[in-house]
Amino acid sequence: MAESGGDGSSSPPPATPYEKALDALSSLITKRSRADKSNKGDRFDLLFDYLKILELEEPIERMKIIHVAGTKGKGSTCTFTESILRHCGFRTGLFTSPHLIDVRERFRLDGLDISEEKFLAYFWWCFERLKEKSTDYIPMPTYFRFLALLAFKIFAAEQVDVAILEVGLGGRFDATNVVQAPVVCGISSLGYDHMEILGNTLGAIAGEKAGIFKSRVPALTVPQPDEAMRVLEEKASQLDVPLQLVQPLDPDMLNGIKLGLAGEHQYVNAGLAIALSSTWLQRTGHLEYPEHTTSLPEQFIKGLTATVSLQGRAQIVPDRFINSESPEDLVFYLDGAHSPESMEICARWFSLSVQPPSTSGSSHDPVQRHPVEKVGKNSEQILLFNCMSVRDPQLLLPNLMKTCASHGVYFKKALFVPNTSVYYKVGSHSLPPTDSQVDLSWQFALQKVWENLMQGNKGGADNSAATVCEELTDDKGIAVKSCENSAVFPSLPSAIQWLRDTVRQSKSVRFQVLVTGSLHLVGDVLRLIKK
Repeated sequence: MAESGGDGSSSPPPATPYEKALDALSSLITKRSRADKSNKGDRFDLLFDYLKILELEEPIERMKIIHVAGTKGKGSTCTFTESILRHCGFRTGLFTSPHLIDVRERFRLDGLDISEEKFLAYFWWCFERLKEKSTDYIPMPTYFRFLALLAFKIFAAEQVDVAILEVGLGGRFDATNVVQAPVVCGISSLGYDHMEILGNTLGAIAGEKAGIFKSRVPALTVPQPDEAMRVLEEKASQLDVPLQLVQPLDPDMLNGIKLGLAGEHQYVNAGLAIALSSTWLQRTGHLEYPEHTTSLPEQFIKGLTATVSLQGRAQIVPDRFINSESPEDLVFYLDGAHSPESMEICARWFSLSVQPPSTSGSSHDPVQRHPVEKVGKNSEQILLFNCMSVRDPQLLLPNLMKTCASHGVYFKKALFVPNTSVYYKVGSHSLPPTDSQVDLSWQFALQKVWENLMQGNKGGADNSAATVCEELTDDKGIAVKSCENSAVFPSLPSAIQWLRDTVRQSKSVRFQVLVTGSLHLVGDVLRLIKK
Protein backbone atom coordinates (compact mmCIF):
# COMPACT_ATOMS: atom_id res chain seq x y z
CA MET A 1 0.00 0.00 0.00
CA ALA A 2 1.41 3.39 -0.94
CA GLU A 3 1.48 5.93 1.88
CA SER A 4 -0.70 9.03 1.66
CA GLY A 5 0.90 12.41 1.67
CA GLY A 6 -0.30 15.32 3.78
CA ASP A 7 -2.44 16.60 0.92
CA GLY A 8 -4.20 13.27 0.59
CA SER A 9 -2.20 12.18 -2.48
CA SER A 10 -0.43 8.83 -2.42
CA SER A 11 3.37 8.86 -2.44
CA PRO A 12 5.24 6.51 -4.74
CA PRO A 13 6.44 3.22 -3.25
CA PRO A 14 10.06 3.20 -2.04
CA ALA A 15 12.66 2.38 -4.69
CA THR A 16 13.83 -1.21 -4.85
CA PRO A 17 17.56 -2.01 -4.57
CA TYR A 18 17.65 -2.48 -8.34
CA GLU A 19 15.97 0.89 -8.97
CA LYS A 20 18.51 2.54 -6.62
CA ALA A 21 21.32 1.09 -8.72
CA LEU A 22 19.68 2.36 -11.92
CA ASP A 23 19.35 5.82 -10.37
CA ALA A 24 23.07 5.77 -9.54
CA LEU A 25 23.83 4.64 -13.10
CA SER A 26 21.64 7.44 -14.47
CA SER A 27 23.78 9.97 -12.59
CA LEU A 28 26.64 9.11 -14.97
CA ILE A 29 24.75 10.14 -18.10
CA THR A 30 26.14 13.45 -19.32
CA LYS A 31 23.89 16.15 -20.75
CA ARG A 32 26.35 16.83 -23.56
CA SER A 33 25.38 15.89 -27.08
CA ARG A 34 27.30 12.96 -28.54
CA ALA A 35 27.99 15.21 -31.51
CA ASP A 36 29.80 17.77 -29.34
CA LYS A 37 33.18 18.16 -31.03
CA SER A 38 34.89 18.30 -27.62
CA ASN A 39 33.87 14.65 -27.15
CA LYS A 40 36.62 13.57 -29.55
CA GLY A 41 38.64 11.09 -27.48
CA ASP A 42 37.33 12.78 -24.33
CA ARG A 43 40.44 11.91 -22.30
CA PHE A 44 40.60 8.29 -23.37
CA ASP A 45 43.58 7.82 -21.02
CA LEU A 46 41.19 8.10 -18.05
CA LEU A 47 40.02 4.57 -18.80
CA PHE A 48 43.42 3.19 -17.77
CA ASP A 49 43.14 5.07 -14.45
CA TYR A 50 39.76 3.43 -13.92
CA LEU A 51 41.19 -0.01 -14.66
CA LYS A 52 43.90 0.58 -12.06
CA ILE A 53 41.34 1.68 -9.44
CA LEU A 54 39.23 -1.42 -10.11
CA GLU A 55 42.31 -3.71 -10.20
CA LEU A 56 41.32 -4.93 -13.67
CA GLU A 57 44.62 -4.50 -15.55
CA GLU A 58 45.91 -8.05 -15.06
CA PRO A 59 42.49 -9.77 -15.38
CA ILE A 60 41.99 -8.08 -18.80
CA GLU A 61 45.47 -9.15 -19.92
CA ARG A 62 44.54 -12.77 -19.11
CA MET A 63 41.10 -12.56 -20.72
CA LYS A 64 40.68 -14.31 -24.08
CA ILE A 65 38.78 -11.61 -25.96
CA ILE A 66 37.02 -11.34 -29.32
CA HIS A 67 36.57 -7.65 -30.21
CA VAL A 68 34.06 -6.61 -32.90
CA ALA A 69 33.38 -3.20 -34.47
CA GLY A 70 31.26 -2.20 -37.48
CA THR A 71 28.28 -0.16 -38.61
CA LYS A 72 25.77 -2.92 -39.27
CA GLY A 73 25.62 -6.47 -37.99
CA LYS A 74 28.18 -6.28 -35.19
CA GLY A 75 25.56 -7.21 -32.56
CA SER A 76 24.34 -10.16 -34.64
CA THR A 77 27.93 -11.26 -35.31
CA CYS A 78 28.74 -11.18 -31.58
CA THR A 79 25.53 -13.06 -30.77
CA PHE A 80 26.29 -15.81 -33.29
CA THR A 81 29.91 -16.03 -32.10
CA GLU A 82 28.85 -16.38 -28.46
CA SER A 83 26.35 -19.10 -29.35
CA ILE A 84 28.90 -21.07 -31.40
CA LEU A 85 31.53 -21.07 -28.65
CA ARG A 86 28.95 -21.84 -25.95
CA HIS A 87 27.81 -24.85 -27.96
CA CYS A 88 31.48 -25.86 -28.18
CA GLY A 89 31.41 -26.13 -24.38
CA PHE A 90 33.03 -22.85 -23.31
CA ARG A 91 31.86 -20.48 -20.58
CA THR A 92 30.98 -17.30 -22.44
CA GLY A 93 30.65 -13.63 -21.59
CA LEU A 94 28.95 -11.28 -24.07
CA PHE A 95 28.85 -7.48 -23.82
CA THR A 96 26.58 -5.69 -26.30
CA SER A 97 24.73 -2.38 -26.63
CA PRO A 98 22.31 -0.80 -26.42
CA HIS A 99 19.78 -2.52 -24.20
CA LEU A 100 16.11 -2.33 -25.13
CA ILE A 101 14.23 -2.97 -21.88
CA ASP A 102 16.65 -3.82 -19.07
CA VAL A 103 20.29 -2.75 -18.75
CA ARG A 104 21.18 -6.32 -17.72
CA GLU A 105 20.64 -7.35 -21.36
CA ARG A 106 24.09 -5.89 -22.07
CA PHE A 107 25.83 -8.50 -19.90
CA ARG A 108 25.24 -12.14 -20.82
CA LEU A 109 26.82 -15.15 -19.14
CA ASP A 110 26.46 -18.46 -20.94
CA GLY A 111 23.77 -16.97 -23.17
CA LEU A 112 21.62 -15.53 -20.36
CA ASP A 113 21.25 -11.99 -19.01
CA ILE A 114 23.16 -11.56 -15.77
CA SER A 115 20.94 -12.11 -12.73
CA GLU A 116 19.74 -9.10 -10.77
CA GLU A 117 21.58 -10.35 -7.67
CA LYS A 118 24.93 -10.63 -9.45
CA PHE A 119 24.40 -7.35 -11.29
CA LEU A 120 23.82 -5.48 -8.01
CA ALA A 121 26.87 -7.02 -6.36
CA TYR A 122 29.25 -6.16 -9.20
CA PHE A 123 27.60 -2.78 -9.86
CA TRP A 124 28.09 -1.46 -6.34
CA TRP A 125 31.57 -2.99 -6.08
CA CYS A 126 32.65 -0.89 -9.08
CA PHE A 127 30.56 2.21 -8.39
CA GLU A 128 31.67 2.64 -4.76
CA ARG A 129 35.38 2.17 -5.52
CA LEU A 130 35.29 4.66 -8.37
CA LYS A 131 33.29 7.13 -6.28
CA GLU A 132 35.73 6.83 -3.40
CA LYS A 133 38.75 7.50 -5.65
CA SER A 134 37.16 10.18 -7.85
CA THR A 135 38.81 13.62 -7.96
CA ASP A 136 38.61 16.72 -10.14
CA TYR A 137 41.32 15.18 -12.33
CA ILE A 138 39.81 11.66 -12.32
CA PRO A 139 36.02 12.20 -12.27
CA MET A 140 33.47 9.41 -12.25
CA PRO A 141 33.35 7.65 -15.63
CA THR A 142 30.57 8.52 -18.01
CA TYR A 143 27.66 6.13 -18.58
CA PHE A 144 28.98 3.84 -21.34
CA ARG A 145 32.50 3.82 -19.94
CA PHE A 146 31.16 2.62 -16.61
CA LEU A 147 29.15 -0.12 -18.32
CA ALA A 148 32.24 -1.33 -20.20
CA LEU A 149 34.27 -1.36 -16.98
CA LEU A 150 31.43 -3.26 -15.29
CA ALA A 151 31.51 -5.83 -18.11
CA PHE A 152 35.23 -6.40 -17.58
CA LYS A 153 34.66 -6.83 -13.83
CA ILE A 154 31.79 -9.30 -14.39
CA PHE A 155 33.70 -11.40 -16.92
CA ALA A 156 36.85 -11.46 -14.78
CA ALA A 157 35.01 -12.42 -11.60
CA GLU A 158 32.88 -15.03 -13.38
CA GLN A 159 36.02 -16.50 -14.98
CA VAL A 160 34.62 -16.79 -18.48
CA ASP A 161 36.64 -18.75 -21.04
CA VAL A 162 35.91 -16.20 -23.75
CA ALA A 163 34.70 -12.58 -23.63
CA ILE A 164 32.98 -11.25 -26.77
CA LEU A 165 32.92 -7.44 -26.83
CA GLU A 166 30.79 -5.36 -29.18
CA VAL A 167 32.13 -1.85 -29.71
CA GLY A 168 29.62 0.79 -28.62
CA LEU A 169 30.50 3.59 -31.06
CA GLY A 170 33.36 3.87 -33.54
CA GLY A 171 36.33 1.91 -32.26
CA ARG A 172 39.43 4.00 -31.69
CA PHE A 173 38.06 5.91 -28.70
CA ASP A 174 35.45 3.37 -27.60
CA ALA A 175 35.61 2.27 -23.97
CA THR A 176 36.02 -1.37 -24.99
CA ASN A 177 39.27 -0.43 -26.76
CA VAL A 178 41.27 -0.52 -23.53
CA VAL A 179 41.86 -4.14 -24.56
CA GLN A 180 45.50 -4.30 -25.68
CA ALA A 181 45.80 -7.94 -26.74
CA PRO A 182 42.57 -9.52 -27.98
CA VAL A 183 42.75 -13.00 -29.52
CA VAL A 184 41.06 -11.79 -32.71
CA CYS A 185 39.27 -8.68 -34.02
CA GLY A 186 36.33 -8.42 -36.40
CA ILE A 187 34.87 -5.63 -38.54
CA SER A 188 31.29 -6.17 -39.69
CA SER A 189 29.65 -4.30 -42.61
CA LEU A 190 30.53 -0.61 -42.79
CA GLY A 191 28.22 2.21 -43.84
CA TYR A 192 27.16 5.75 -43.04
CA ASP A 193 26.17 6.25 -39.40
CA HIS A 194 27.19 8.53 -36.51
CA MET A 195 28.83 10.77 -39.12
CA GLU A 196 28.68 13.73 -36.73
CA ILE A 197 31.35 11.89 -34.68
CA LEU A 198 33.11 9.44 -37.00
CA GLY A 199 33.40 11.51 -40.18
CA ASN A 200 31.50 12.10 -43.40
CA THR A 201 33.24 9.56 -45.65
CA LEU A 202 33.40 5.79 -45.60
CA GLY A 203 37.17 6.10 -45.42
CA ALA A 204 37.01 8.21 -42.25
CA ILE A 205 34.47 5.86 -40.69
CA ALA A 206 36.58 2.81 -41.59
CA GLY A 207 39.61 4.50 -40.01
CA GLU A 208 37.77 4.90 -36.71
CA LYS A 209 36.54 1.29 -36.76
CA ALA A 210 40.04 0.02 -37.57
CA GLY A 211 41.15 1.71 -34.35
CA ILE A 212 40.52 -1.64 -32.62
CA PHE A 213 43.32 -3.31 -34.66
CA LYS A 214 46.26 -4.36 -32.49
CA SER A 215 49.78 -5.16 -33.65
CA ARG A 216 50.02 -8.67 -35.16
CA VAL A 217 46.56 -9.66 -33.89
CA PRO A 218 44.50 -11.29 -36.70
CA ALA A 219 41.56 -9.24 -37.98
CA LEU A 220 38.64 -10.46 -40.06
CA THR A 221 36.16 -8.50 -42.14
CA VAL A 222 33.32 -9.01 -44.60
CA PRO A 223 33.09 -7.61 -48.15
CA GLN A 224 33.19 -3.79 -47.88
CA PRO A 225 32.80 -0.81 -50.22
CA ASP A 226 36.12 -0.15 -51.99
CA GLU A 227 36.85 3.10 -50.12
CA ALA A 228 36.35 1.43 -46.73
CA MET A 229 38.32 -1.69 -47.68
CA ARG A 230 41.32 0.36 -48.79
CA VAL A 231 41.49 2.08 -45.40
CA LEU A 232 41.13 -1.21 -43.48
CA GLU A 233 43.97 -2.71 -45.53
CA GLU A 234 46.15 0.37 -44.98
CA LYS A 235 45.60 0.36 -41.20
CA ALA A 236 46.22 -3.39 -41.05
CA SER A 237 49.48 -3.01 -42.96
CA GLN A 238 50.71 -0.28 -40.60
CA LEU A 239 50.25 -2.58 -37.59
CA ASP A 240 51.40 -5.79 -39.29
CA VAL A 241 47.87 -7.16 -38.83
CA PRO A 242 46.93 -10.21 -40.92
CA LEU A 243 43.59 -9.05 -42.40
CA GLN A 244 41.33 -11.75 -43.84
CA LEU A 245 38.26 -11.21 -46.02
CA VAL A 246 35.39 -13.53 -45.02
CA GLN A 247 32.63 -14.49 -47.45
CA PRO A 248 28.97 -14.94 -46.39
CA LEU A 249 27.96 -18.36 -45.12
CA ASP A 250 26.68 -20.76 -47.77
CA PRO A 251 23.17 -21.75 -46.52
CA ASP A 252 23.74 -25.32 -47.74
CA MET A 253 26.34 -25.77 -44.98
CA LEU A 254 23.53 -25.69 -42.39
CA ASN A 255 22.04 -28.96 -43.63
CA GLY A 256 18.64 -27.43 -44.33
CA ILE A 257 18.26 -25.75 -40.91
CA LYS A 258 17.45 -22.02 -40.63
CA LEU A 259 19.73 -19.50 -38.96
CA GLY A 260 18.68 -18.47 -35.46
CA LEU A 261 18.34 -14.84 -36.63
CA ALA A 262 16.07 -13.95 -39.55
CA GLY A 263 17.08 -12.12 -42.71
CA GLU A 264 19.23 -12.72 -45.78
CA HIS A 265 21.88 -10.33 -44.43
CA GLN A 266 22.46 -12.62 -41.45
CA TYR A 267 24.45 -15.00 -43.67
CA VAL A 268 27.10 -12.26 -43.90
CA ASN A 269 27.19 -11.96 -40.10
CA ALA A 270 27.15 -15.75 -39.65
CA GLY A 271 30.13 -16.12 -41.98
CA LEU A 272 32.10 -13.60 -39.92
CA ALA A 273 31.06 -15.31 -36.66
CA ILE A 274 32.27 -18.68 -37.95
CA ALA A 275 35.65 -17.21 -38.91
CA LEU A 276 36.00 -15.39 -35.56
CA SER A 277 35.14 -18.56 -33.63
CA SER A 278 37.52 -20.70 -35.72
CA THR A 279 40.37 -18.21 -35.31
CA TRP A 280 39.75 -17.97 -31.56
CA LEU A 281 39.77 -21.77 -31.23
CA GLN A 282 42.98 -22.10 -33.25
CA ARG A 283 44.83 -19.33 -31.40
CA THR A 284 43.80 -20.60 -27.95
CA GLY A 285 45.04 -24.11 -28.70
CA HIS A 286 41.74 -25.90 -29.29
CA LEU A 287 42.86 -27.79 -32.37
CA GLU A 288 40.07 -30.36 -32.13
CA TYR A 289 38.02 -27.99 -34.32
CA PRO A 290 39.74 -28.13 -37.73
CA GLU A 291 39.41 -25.43 -40.39
CA HIS A 292 36.03 -25.83 -42.09
CA THR A 293 36.02 -26.10 -45.88
CA THR A 294 32.90 -27.80 -47.18
CA SER A 295 31.21 -28.64 -43.88
CA LEU A 296 30.82 -27.18 -40.41
CA PRO A 297 31.35 -28.92 -37.05
CA GLU A 298 28.07 -29.97 -35.46
CA GLN A 299 28.61 -27.51 -32.59
CA PHE A 300 28.91 -24.63 -35.07
CA ILE A 301 25.64 -25.59 -36.79
CA LYS A 302 23.88 -25.84 -33.41
CA GLY A 303 25.27 -22.46 -32.37
CA LEU A 304 24.13 -20.76 -35.58
CA THR A 305 20.67 -22.32 -35.71
CA ALA A 306 19.78 -22.21 -32.01
CA THR A 307 17.15 -19.72 -30.90
CA VAL A 308 19.47 -16.83 -30.10
CA SER A 309 18.27 -13.73 -28.30
CA LEU A 310 18.71 -10.40 -30.04
CA GLN A 311 15.67 -8.32 -29.25
CA GLY A 312 14.60 -5.61 -31.63
CA ARG A 313 16.31 -7.03 -34.70
CA ALA A 314 13.93 -8.68 -37.18
CA GLN A 315 11.63 -9.59 -34.30
CA ILE A 316 7.92 -10.41 -34.72
CA VAL A 317 5.61 -9.98 -31.71
CA PRO A 318 1.78 -10.28 -31.72
CA ASP A 319 -0.04 -7.86 -29.40
CA ARG A 320 -1.27 -9.95 -26.45
CA PHE A 321 -3.43 -7.18 -25.02
CA ILE A 322 -5.67 -6.40 -27.95
CA ASN A 323 -8.60 -8.50 -26.62
CA SER A 324 -9.80 -9.26 -30.13
CA GLU A 325 -10.91 -12.55 -31.61
CA SER A 326 -7.40 -13.31 -32.82
CA PRO A 327 -3.94 -12.18 -31.62
CA GLU A 328 -2.98 -12.07 -35.31
CA ASP A 329 -5.14 -8.95 -35.74
CA LEU A 330 -2.30 -6.73 -34.51
CA VAL A 331 1.27 -7.89 -35.04
CA PHE A 332 4.39 -5.78 -34.52
CA TYR A 333 7.47 -6.25 -36.73
CA LEU A 334 10.38 -4.74 -34.81
CA ASP A 335 13.74 -3.75 -36.23
CA GLY A 336 15.97 -0.99 -34.90
CA ALA A 337 17.40 -0.03 -38.30
CA HIS A 338 18.64 3.58 -38.29
CA SER A 339 21.03 3.95 -41.23
CA PRO A 340 20.15 4.10 -44.96
CA GLU A 341 21.67 0.68 -45.61
CA SER A 342 20.07 -1.05 -42.63
CA MET A 343 16.73 0.61 -43.46
CA GLU A 344 16.82 -1.07 -46.86
CA ILE A 345 17.59 -4.45 -45.26
CA CYS A 346 14.79 -3.90 -42.72
CA ALA A 347 12.30 -3.03 -45.48
CA ARG A 348 13.21 -6.17 -47.43
CA TRP A 349 12.80 -8.34 -44.31
CA PHE A 350 9.42 -6.79 -43.47
CA SER A 351 8.14 -7.09 -47.02
CA LEU A 352 9.05 -10.76 -47.24
CA SER A 353 7.72 -11.44 -43.73
CA VAL A 354 4.21 -10.12 -44.44
CA GLN A 355 3.89 -12.04 -47.69
CA PRO A 356 3.03 -15.75 -47.96
CA PRO A 357 6.02 -17.99 -48.70
CA SER A 358 6.84 -18.46 -52.36
CA THR A 359 6.27 -21.95 -53.70
CA SER A 360 9.00 -21.58 -56.28
CA GLY A 361 11.75 -19.82 -54.35
CA SER A 362 15.16 -21.07 -53.26
CA SER A 363 15.56 -24.15 -51.08
CA HIS A 364 16.26 -22.03 -48.01
CA ASP A 365 13.93 -19.36 -46.72
CA PRO A 366 15.87 -16.76 -44.68
CA VAL A 367 12.71 -15.09 -43.38
CA GLN A 368 10.77 -16.26 -40.35
CA ARG A 369 7.19 -15.41 -41.20
CA HIS A 370 4.47 -14.96 -38.64
CA PRO A 371 1.65 -17.45 -39.26
CA VAL A 372 -1.57 -15.68 -40.23
CA GLU A 373 -4.95 -17.37 -39.92
CA LYS A 374 -6.99 -17.34 -43.09
CA VAL A 375 -10.25 -15.83 -41.88
CA GLY A 376 -11.00 -13.50 -44.77
CA LYS A 377 -9.44 -10.40 -43.24
CA ASN A 378 -7.43 -7.86 -45.22
CA SER A 379 -3.92 -7.19 -43.98
CA GLU A 380 -2.84 -3.55 -43.92
CA GLN A 381 0.70 -2.39 -43.31
CA ILE A 382 1.31 0.46 -40.86
CA LEU A 383 4.62 2.24 -40.19
CA LEU A 384 5.43 3.31 -36.62
CA PHE A 385 8.53 5.49 -36.80
CA ASN A 386 10.89 7.80 -34.98
CA CYS A 387 14.60 8.56 -35.38
CA MET A 388 17.18 10.77 -33.70
CA SER A 389 17.35 14.32 -34.98
CA VAL A 390 20.99 13.77 -36.06
CA ARG A 391 19.70 11.27 -38.65
CA ASP A 392 18.54 12.44 -42.08
CA PRO A 393 14.95 11.29 -42.75
CA GLN A 394 15.44 12.26 -46.41
CA LEU A 395 17.82 9.29 -46.59
CA LEU A 396 15.96 6.85 -44.32
CA LEU A 397 12.31 7.16 -45.33
CA PRO A 398 12.72 7.07 -49.15
CA ASN A 399 14.90 3.93 -48.83
CA LEU A 400 12.23 2.30 -46.69
CA MET A 401 9.33 3.27 -48.96
CA LYS A 402 11.05 2.33 -52.24
CA THR A 403 12.28 -1.05 -51.02
CA CYS A 404 8.87 -2.00 -49.66
CA ALA A 405 7.17 -0.83 -52.87
CA SER A 406 9.56 -2.92 -54.96
CA HIS A 407 8.18 -5.95 -53.10
CA GLY A 408 4.58 -4.86 -53.54
CA VAL A 409 4.15 -3.57 -49.97
CA TYR A 410 2.56 -0.14 -49.43
CA PHE A 411 1.87 1.46 -46.06
CA LYS A 412 -1.72 2.43 -45.34
CA LYS A 413 -0.61 4.93 -42.71
CA ALA A 414 2.61 6.14 -41.10
CA LEU A 415 2.51 7.03 -37.39
CA PHE A 416 5.19 9.31 -35.95
CA VAL A 417 5.77 9.38 -32.19
CA PRO A 418 8.39 10.60 -29.70
CA ASN A 419 10.33 7.99 -27.75
CA THR A 420 8.93 7.16 -24.33
CA SER A 421 12.32 6.54 -22.75
CA VAL A 422 14.36 9.60 -21.83
CA TYR A 423 18.08 9.83 -22.52
CA TYR A 424 18.98 10.92 -19.00
CA LYS A 425 17.29 8.07 -17.13
CA VAL A 426 17.89 4.30 -17.06
CA GLY A 427 15.05 1.96 -16.12
CA SER A 428 11.32 1.81 -16.63
CA HIS A 429 10.45 3.15 -13.16
CA SER A 430 11.05 6.75 -14.23
CA LEU A 431 8.00 8.57 -15.54
CA PRO A 432 8.24 10.13 -19.03
CA PRO A 433 6.93 13.64 -19.65
CA THR A 434 3.16 13.92 -20.00
CA ASP A 435 1.71 14.36 -23.49
CA SER A 436 1.25 18.11 -23.06
CA GLN A 437 4.96 18.59 -22.23
CA VAL A 438 6.38 16.88 -25.30
CA ASP A 439 7.96 18.88 -28.12
CA LEU A 440 6.66 17.29 -31.33
CA SER A 441 8.41 19.57 -33.82
CA TRP A 442 10.71 16.74 -34.95
CA GLN A 443 7.77 14.36 -35.44
CA PHE A 444 5.98 17.00 -37.55
CA ALA A 445 9.14 17.33 -39.65
CA LEU A 446 9.20 13.55 -40.20
CA GLN A 447 5.51 13.64 -41.11
CA LYS A 448 6.14 16.34 -43.71
CA VAL A 449 8.90 14.26 -45.33
CA TRP A 450 6.57 11.26 -45.50
CA GLU A 451 3.62 13.21 -46.92
CA ASN A 452 5.84 14.78 -49.58
CA LEU A 453 7.12 11.33 -50.55
CA MET A 454 3.59 9.99 -50.78
CA GLN A 455 2.36 12.94 -52.84
CA GLY A 456 5.42 12.62 -55.10
CA ASN A 457 4.60 8.96 -55.70
CA LYS A 458 1.05 9.96 -56.64
CA GLY A 459 2.35 12.52 -59.12
CA GLY A 460 1.43 15.66 -57.16
CA ALA A 461 3.02 18.71 -58.78
CA ASP A 462 2.93 20.85 -55.65
CA ASN A 463 3.61 18.63 -52.66
CA SER A 464 3.01 21.30 -50.04
CA ALA A 465 -0.37 22.22 -51.49
CA ALA A 466 -1.41 18.58 -51.87
CA THR A 467 -1.00 17.72 -48.19
CA VAL A 468 -4.14 18.33 -46.14
CA CYS A 469 -3.90 17.78 -42.38
CA GLU A 470 -6.24 18.35 -39.47
CA GLU A 471 -6.04 18.40 -35.71
CA LEU A 472 -8.18 15.68 -34.14
CA THR A 473 -9.00 14.86 -30.54
CA ASP A 474 -9.80 11.30 -29.53
CA ASP A 475 -12.28 10.20 -26.84
CA LYS A 476 -9.55 10.55 -24.19
CA GLY A 477 -8.78 14.14 -25.17
CA ILE A 478 -5.49 13.26 -26.89
CA ALA A 479 -4.63 15.60 -29.74
CA VAL A 480 -3.50 13.99 -32.98
CA LYS A 481 -2.31 15.68 -36.15
CA SER A 482 -3.69 13.48 -38.91
CA CYS A 483 -2.92 13.82 -42.61
CA GLU A 484 -4.05 11.72 -45.52
CA ASN A 485 -1.19 9.23 -45.22
CA SER A 486 0.14 9.81 -41.71
CA ALA A 487 -0.48 10.95 -38.15
CA VAL A 488 1.59 12.42 -35.33
CA PHE A 489 0.72 11.20 -31.83
CA PRO A 490 1.97 12.98 -28.70
CA SER A 491 3.03 9.68 -27.12
CA LEU A 492 3.70 6.07 -28.00
CA PRO A 493 0.93 4.73 -25.70
CA SER A 494 -1.63 6.91 -27.51
CA ALA A 495 -0.49 5.52 -30.88
CA ILE A 496 -0.65 1.93 -29.60
CA GLN A 497 -4.13 2.60 -28.21
CA TRP A 498 -5.27 3.97 -31.59
CA LEU A 499 -3.99 0.82 -33.30
CA ARG A 500 -5.82 -1.41 -30.83
CA ASP A 501 -9.06 0.56 -31.01
CA THR A 502 -9.02 0.63 -34.82
CA VAL A 503 -8.49 -3.12 -35.06
CA ARG A 504 -11.21 -3.85 -32.49
CA GLN A 505 -13.72 -1.66 -34.32
CA SER A 506 -13.03 -3.28 -37.67
CA LYS A 507 -14.08 -6.86 -38.32
CA SER A 508 -12.37 -7.04 -41.69
CA VAL A 509 -8.84 -5.64 -41.13
CA ARG A 510 -5.68 -6.76 -39.41
CA PHE A 511 -2.65 -4.50 -38.92
CA GLN A 512 0.96 -5.49 -39.58
CA VAL A 513 3.00 -2.72 -37.92
CA LEU A 514 6.64 -2.11 -38.81
CA VAL A 515 8.41 -0.39 -35.90
CA THR A 516 11.76 1.05 -36.96
CA GLY A 517 14.10 4.06 -37.10
CA SER A 518 15.28 3.83 -33.49
CA LEU A 519 16.26 1.03 -31.13
CA HIS A 520 14.92 3.19 -28.30
CA LEU A 521 11.50 3.25 -29.98
CA VAL A 522 11.65 -0.53 -30.47
CA GLY A 523 12.47 -0.98 -26.78
CA ASP A 524 9.60 1.31 -25.77
CA VAL A 525 7.16 -0.71 -27.89
CA LEU A 526 8.40 -3.98 -26.41
CA ARG A 527 7.83 -2.62 -22.89
CA LEU A 528 4.25 -1.70 -23.76
CA ILE A 529 3.20 -4.88 -25.56
CA LYS A 530 5.03 -7.49 -23.47
CA LYS A 531 4.58 -6.31 -19.90
